[in-house]
Amino acid sequence: MSLVINDFKRVVLFPKAVILGLVGQILLLPLIAFILIKGLAVEPMIAIGVMLIAACPGGSSSNLISHLAKGDTALSISITAISSLITVISIPLIVGSSMEYFLVADQPIHLPVIKTITALIVITVLPVSLGLLVRYKFSQFAIRQESKINVFSGLFLAFLVIAILIQQIENVKAGIVSTGLVVVSLNVTSMIFGFFIGKFFKLNSSQSTTIGIEIGIQNGTLAILIATTILHQSEMAIPAAIYSLTMFISGGFVILIRRKKVKVY
Repeated sequence: MSLVINDFKRVVLFPKAVILGLVGQILLLPLIAFILIKGLAVEPMIAIGVMLIAACPGGSSSNLISHLAKGDTALSISITAISSLITVISIPLIVGSSMEYFLVADQPIHLPVIKTITALIVITVLPVSLGLLVRYKFSQFAIRQESKINVFSGLFLAFLVIAILIQQIENVKAGIVSTGLVVVSLNVTSMIFGFFIGKFFKLNSSQSTTIGIEIGIQNGTLAILIATTILHQSEMAIPAAIYSLTMFISGGFVILIRRKKVKVY
């Protein structure tokens, strides 16, 4: 409900920043994830979970963190909105390819492509469309509800993370070193890459900060839902749960650094 039509028009008006964010999120992040997985020799089920969280769009969390970090909030919303539509196709491709690559013959888990695309349309495209409609028809109502929905979405994500950690506590304990290392490395590396990509292409500090946040802050709720309700593999949701905790910590550091820097300058 924070979206307006201009958020989609911005890709035409300011193409460089939006395209950099989309390329970073949809192509660069999964590539970084794959390199880290291979380098750290992550076990197959966890590896697919890492690729899953890397394939997801930013979600509302990236918009909120970008706003608090004094980034370009409008740019953040545009990248999130457009990537949410693109990932309807890219998630099945990335996750399906990851399952074929990492799983061996005795691990017959198949990604139901049509079911996944349908679910992603329901989970992402439909809410975006309804939100646009509500904002257009009842703008004051949408604006009043925005803070409440932000709180609810944060609490819902926290509930999912806690539920997964409790349900998979033994797997988490057993794989915390390898899982934690690859997840933290992915989060930190992607945010740093995103920021310097923005600077390399001569974006301003606010835009570069937003690019870093958009690439590093992922929709953990979506990843958990795909792992548990479509793939029926709770173990694959562990990276998303840990990533969701990690990204709020790293996002908090970015907020502190940016707000302090903006005050100084």
